[in-house]
Amino acid sequence: MFNTPKLAMPYATEEKKRKDREQRQLRSRHTYHTATMSAADHIIARRKIVMRKRYLTWIVVLLVVAGGLWAVLRPGSNGPTNTTAAPAGGPAVPVTAARSSRQDVPVFLNGLGNVQAFNTVTIRPQVDGQLVQIAFKEGQEIRAGDLLAQIDPRTYQAALDQASAKKAQDEAQLANARIDLTRYSGLVEKNYVSRQQLDTAQAQVNQLQALVQGDAAAIENARVLLGYTGIKSPIDGRVGIRQVDIGNIVHTSDANGIVIVTQVHPISVVFTLPENTVNRIVAAMANAPLTVVVLSRDGTQELDQGVLQLVDNQIDPSTATARLKATLPNKKGLLWPGQFVNVRLRIATLPQVVTIPANAVQRGQQGAFAFVLKSDNTVEMRKLTLGEVSESVAVVESGLQDGESVITEGQYRLQPGTRVEAKMATAAAAAPSAVKPE
Repeated sequence: MFNTPKLAMPYATEEKKRKDREQRQLRSRHTYHTATMSAADHIIARRKIVMRKRYLTWIVVLLVVAGGLWAVLRPGSNGPTNTTAAPAGGPAVPVTAARSSRQDVPVFLNGLGNVQAFNTVTIRPQVDGQLVQIAFKEGQEIRAGDLLAQIDPRTYQAALDQASAKKAQDEAQLANARIDLTRYSGLVEKNYVSRQQLDTAQAQVNQLQALVQGDAAAIENARVLLGYTGIKSPIDGRVGIRQVDIGNIVHTSDANGIVIVTQVHPISVVFTLPENTVNRIVAAMANAPLTVVVLSRDGTQELDQGVLQLVDNQIDPSTATARLKATLPNKKGLLWPGQFVNVRLRIATLPQVVTIPANAVQRGQQGAFAFVLKSDNTVEMRKLTLGEVSESVAVVESGLQDGESVITEGQYRLQPGTRVEAKMATAAAAAPSAVKPE
């Protein structure tokens, strides 16, 4: 009975060891399988990265090669391909051409300006009182001396009358004192009165004479103040919006005044130009008055022409620009104070220079050039030396003769020797206009 458990214990221990061994084998197989799969995935990922890098490298190489070929073979380039003439047996390329011409060309400097009134006056009362009349219409053109407003003059008229009366009183006393002086002068010779009485009479006359002179000054002052009650315009110009209505009490200390008068005939324009143009402008002003052309903000309408008056005596260091002022007659009334405008300052005229349309000028590695139309309807690439250039016209200093035709449209399909079918531009399209310094 007691030996049976002892026999069963070894068997239980062996069974447990067997199960533990099987579990260890299963875990070992799972770990090996997992490690094997991770290594495979890693190798595949690395291969994909290597292949992607190779693809990118080939793409970059192809782009570089294509860019180089385009730079060499593109129309209008100065590469090796353009050194040899293209065959002329292909179809003619349609283009537009224009002839160069020799003529006088004005040179302009362009700037942005602001219109200012030639004179601006704020009409303020010079005496206090009630405003009893407004003698103008808002926006009216007026002349110097025109009545603008009237202040109640009764108080100032009374003051003038009082000063006049005071003068009359003092003049009567002066007349009496002179009679006494004459009387005493005759009596002192006969020793009927003393010399002291004569001197007193003389002093009385002198005193009354000074008093009469003071009365005359008081009358003049009262007359001036009475004149100030009628407010008149000191300049020719245009009145703005009135600041005070009839019936209000106005004072000499009022800040806004009654109305503002601006002189717009003539009118001024203040504009700025770069500091590096100042010396050229000053030198041109020494030779002759410089013409100023004022254009609308969009540059489509010429508003007026005038003359440059001055270059400011200092340059703004924050903007490196100089301020200039021009005067214009403004007869059409198109310019208003505060208006922003485009300004063109004519500083020179180039006499009889060769000009071509600006769109005929091409840019290459060796500088500016143009395709010149030859007599056999082929083109050659001609290097140019340019002078003044604007958006519409270019001045050619060398490289082109008067009367030669240049291609203005269709250059992107051309190479030296290309056969073309040229259509000449109209006179309006090919006509050069004023230029500005490049």
